Amino acid sequence: MTKEPIVMSWSGGKDSAMGLYELIKSGKFDVKFLLTSVTLEYDRISMHGIRTELLKAQASLIGIPLDIAYISSKSSNEEYGRIMKTKLEKYKSYGISKVAFGDIFLRDVREYRERMMAEVGMSCEFPLWGRDTTGLARRFIELGFDSIICTIDPKVMPRNLAGRNFSEALDSFPDEVDQCGERGEFHTFVYKGPIFTRALDVKVGDIVDRDSFVFADVLMGGNAGNNISQK
Repeated sequence: MTKEPIVMSWSGGKDSAMGLYELIKSGKFDVKFLLTSVTLEYDRISMHGIRTELLKAQASLIGIPLDIAYISSKSSNEEYGRIMKTKLEKYKSYGISKVAFGDIFLRDVREYRERMMAEVGMSCEFPLWGRDTTGLARRFIELGFDSIICTIDPKVMPRNLAGRNFSEALDSFPDEVDQCGERGEFHTFVYKGPIFTRALDVKVGDIVDRDSFVFADVLMGGNAGNNISQK
């Protein structure tokens, strides 16, 4: 069976990783690129605060090229749309007509993505859509994935969860927090799992407050399985 070429929208977090895992497991798709947007001035992925070098390291261990859309820190929605449209039209020229996203249940986000893709004659794939998020979070851990909680919204999450291993912190989440953070309560950086050839060696650096969020700076070097568990 010929596999359909597809691009995976990539944040470096657990939903992206699980979405990619499901695409690969289905046997239907040939994932050509991991598409991510990085803030040019900071050289980090926007909401997650993750350094570009870490995203590149993930892609290397997964074995799929990382394709970066650089966005300015003061980018408007219009600028973002133009930059992404350029990327999408490039994919179309390669014979790729579909992009996958790790969204789970936010209807307005899904509809926005579908409109954006339709404007260039492409379509979306949502491999996690409609899944129970509690079950999905547990499944992520059962499969051997783990991640670092790199960003939290301190209005809904305890500050001391920033920089913790997701697998160790999950049972400490407040009841009102979605266990996949689908409403933006937290973001993660995945450093191991079945889509990687080996675990990525990382450690947690400074934990800082910025723009009403708490960020744990993830750095290359060290063993996350040891360092993070001590936080």
